[in-house]
Amino acid sequence: MNKIRVLSAASLALFLIAMLAACTATKPVANPKLVVLGHAGSGFYTPISPFNFRPPSSWRGIRRALLRGADGVEIDLQMSRDSVVMLYHDQHLQDGSTGTGCVSERTAAEITQLRYKGGFPYDLIQKERPITFDTLLARLNRRPTFPFIHLDLHEDDQCLPPGRQHEQVPLLVRQIARTLARNHTPLDKVLFITQEGATVRLARAAMPGVRIGLEIASDEFAFGLKVAKTEKVHTVVLDADRVTPEQSAQAHAAGLKVVVFGGRSPKDLRRVLKTQPDEIEVDNVKRLLIMQGRGQ
Repeated sequence: MNKIRVLSAASLALFLIAMLAACTATKPVANPKLVVLGHAGSGFYTPISPFNFRPPSSWRGIRRALLRGADGVEIDLQMSRDSVVMLYHDQHLQDGSTGTGCVSERTAAEITQLRYKGGFPYDLIQKERPITFDTLLARLNRRPTFPFIHLDLHEDDQCLPPGRQHEQVPLLVRQIARTLARNHTPLDKVLFITQEGATVRLARAAMPGVRIGLEIASDEFAFGLKVAKTEKVHTVVLDADRVTPEQSAQAHAAGLKVVVFGGRSPKDLRRVLKTQPDEIEVDNVKRLLIMQGRGQ
C-alpha cells in the first residue's frame, strides 16, 4: 500500500512539473523595449473581451488607450474638401458615422458636426464626433510627455474616378507636415505609414528626419521588403493575422524595425509576440500590458 502511495505521489509530482514547464514554455517573455500602441486608439467596436464602445480613431478611444498605459496610438488620417487633415478610419462616412460620401467631399466643419455610428448597443454609450488632426495634437501637447503616434495614411479616395484615386496624396502629405510643424510635434515620436514607395519619397521631402514605415501585405512580403530596402525606410508594418517569425527575422536582418498591427485575444497576442516585433499596434492594450508585466 505504501509503495502504491509513493508511486501515486511521484506520478502527481511529475504531472505538476510537466504542466508547469508547459505553462512556462508558452508564457511570452517580457520585452522591456517593446513599444505598445493602441490600434486606432482603443481598437474597434467589440462586444466582449474587452467590451469597446469607442469608435476607431476617435478622441475617446485615443484617450482610453493612453490612460491604460499605452506608449502611444496609431491613428487614421484623411483630408477634407477644404484640405484639413481629419481623423477617420473608414473609406466612406456612412460606414461609421451619420454622414455620407467620402471625407474628401465634406468640409472639416461639416465632418466635425457628424456623430460616429456603431449601432446597438454602442451608440447608447458613445456620442463621439470626428476631430481634426490639429485638435488631436493640441490635446496631446497638454500631456506631460508627448506619446508616440503612428500616422496611417489613407491614400485611396474611393470617391474619385479610377486612375485618379491617389491624386490628392501629395497635398495630404504636405498638409500633415504643416500640421505637425504648426503644433511643434516632436518628429522622433512620429511614424509616418504608407503602402506606396512614391509616398515614401513625398514624406521624406516634406518632413526631413521623420520615421517612415512601409506597410507590406503578407502575400507580397518579398517584394515589399525589396521596396523597403530600396526606399531606405525605417520600419516595415505587418498584419498580426499573417505575420510570421521568419518575416520579422528577415526585416531585422535588413536593419529594419518591425511594427505589427492587430491582435486582441491572449492567443493572438502570444503568437504575435513570438515574432519579436519592436512595436505593436494592439486592439487590447490592457491585455498586452499585463502580458508584458506592465499592467494589472
